[in-house]
Amino acid sequence: MNVSLQGLRRVVIGERLPTARAIHERLPKFLALPIFSSDAISSSAYAIEEILLALLVAGAIGLSYSVSIAVSIGLLFTIVTFSYRQTVAAYPSGGGSYIVARDNLGLYPGLIAAAALLTDYVLTVAVSVASGVDAMVSAVQPLAPYHVHICLLLISLIALANLRGARESGWLFAPPTYLFIASALLMVIIGAFKWIVGGEQVAIHAQQNFAAIQPMQAVSLILLLRAFASGCAALTGIEAISNGIQAFRPPESRNAATTLLWMAAICISIFVGLTFMARHFGIVPIQPGTPGYQTVFSQLGRTIFGNGLLYYILQAATAAILVLAANTSFADFPRLSSILARDRLAPRQLANLGDRLVFSNGILLLGVFSAILIVIFRGTTHRLIPLYAVGVFMAFTLSQAGMVVHWLRLKTPQWQWKAAVNAIGATATGIVLIVVGASKFMHGAYIVAIIIPILIFVFSMVARHYMTLRKELTIEGYQIPRALRHAVIVLIPSLHRGVIQALLYAKSISEECEAVNVEISPEEAARLQEMWKLLPIKIPLTVLKSPWRTLPEPIINYIRTIRAERGVDMVTVVLPEFATTRWWHRLLHNQTGLLLKFALMFEPGVVVTNVRYHIREAAHIRQ
Repeated sequence: MNVSLQGLRRVVIGERLPTARAIHERLPKFLALPIFSSDAISSSAYAIEEILLALLVAGAIGLSYSVSIAVSIGLLFTIVTFSYRQTVAAYPSGGGSYIVARDNLGLYPGLIAAAALLTDYVLTVAVSVASGVDAMVSAVQPLAPYHVHICLLLISLIALANLRGARESGWLFAPPTYLFIASALLMVIIGAFKWIVGGEQVAIHAQQNFAAIQPMQAVSLILLLRAFASGCAALTGIEAISNGIQAFRPPESRNAATTLLWMAAICISIFVGLTFMARHFGIVPIQPGTPGYQTVFSQLGRTIFGNGLLYYILQAATAAILVLAANTSFADFPRLSSILARDRLAPRQLANLGDRLVFSNGILLLGVFSAILIVIFRGTTHRLIPLYAVGVFMAFTLSQAGMVVHWLRLKTPQWQWKAAVNAIGATATGIVLIVVGASKFMHGAYIVAIIIPILIFVFSMVARHYMTLRKELTIEGYQIPRALRHAVIVLIPSLHRGVIQALLYAKSISEECEAVNVEISPEEAARLQEMWKLLPIKIPLTVLKSPWRTLPEPIINYIRTIRAERGVDMVTVVLPEFATTRWWHRLLHNQTGLLLKFALMFEPGVVVTNVRYHIREAAHIRQ
């Protein structure tokens, strides 16, 4: 059975890779772009819609501000990009917000950044997958009742692809990412051509669409800030490259900085260009959940491409990249978790490399958390978006502030203008953090404000445990005790061949050994004592009374008595077992050994040893 399971594992995940292959699993820039940038590139697919939905309450006048807001967000995108180029240069081994904030601002700012990012990575998976399924449903309406089920299936498939390794996931995710980039830029180009050639007709059509909107409130500063905050979801994913520098081929920093520029140019072109098209072609967002719901991206595609092949290619590419945008989190969440585990702030299992040289435990953990989020919010993008972006802008601000301190402290060549760039980035993202937090707080951002302190508390408790453990285990100043006095007891339910082997083993490791039986049935205990007298192995037998017919309690009490009265330092408890040839045979026998091992696990000065007797069930024996 184990062999077949291992074979299935190899088919699903792939052959094991030796540690020496790690350098060969590094990514070239054209594969790193879809892995680390798909989140940021795809964000325009729903960030534009969130801006328009926020402005819709003010009617056509409100929607007219969409381009100005998009340009403002594009400018912020540029500032943050150049700020992170500074980080990539200063931290070639990986300069995520946690590392930068911890090194320059202190431990707790670093923990705040880490908690914010981990929360945002989980939200990224949920939002990206939910948005991708929205694109599918927009093109194929009969899929709508299965929205949550499709989301969960896609999260499982993405996690599986990442368990196979970074290079394999890169080759898998590159074609959909580049197809989306080509489709979106083509939509901008064709849309611009149609707008220039048929400007008057396009304007009339837009006015007709806007005329049907009934404004419910006037344009206000609060409304514009809310729309800006919603659109800032387009900036999520910028930090991914600075977190994953060591995944690039050498020279790592230069390749990461180049990929960061490519990503910024693509994201800003698509985001600002398509917001402009939505404004001038009169696209009116539809509230999610409305019958016949279509995303703004889908409406733009039908308007510019028509209902032909190009539209369905666009929708397929949009659905694919939105789903695969979750891969950015699957690349960064396990990496950040491993760094926290290395610093003894998270369970050490998260720092373990799996068979395919990826942090498998982190990948699985992210898949579980994001699936839970999908189920709770029923896979509705509009309900998940308010939770989004608060964490990422908190991490942006701490990272850029940490970089300012970094330049002021080291004063490397040209440190003045480098510090100025990061100071501008920190100021800009700090202002946006306040705007996003204030405008979205009552719409769900308060949940993130609760989760982040909880995560920081968990990190602190984990760190305290590992620190205490280290102090308890260190050999510095440790006085080595005298030789231990060791006793062995063999727990026997009855007398059979397996018990004989266990008795011989016990006698081989200590002369001070005895057999112990817990009396459940007086008749069986008496029979055992009579048989024991005939046994040639001279080991004393002790029968413990158990009026409540339980095993652990009398055994633990007896062990404590031995240690106290005889001055025994260590007691080895030997459990005879017999191993059957069929897995289902185990179901036919009592699992008292497991119960006893669990009960003795926390008893100090006790070692539990299993001695197995393998049953040979040959055909003649069965007959």
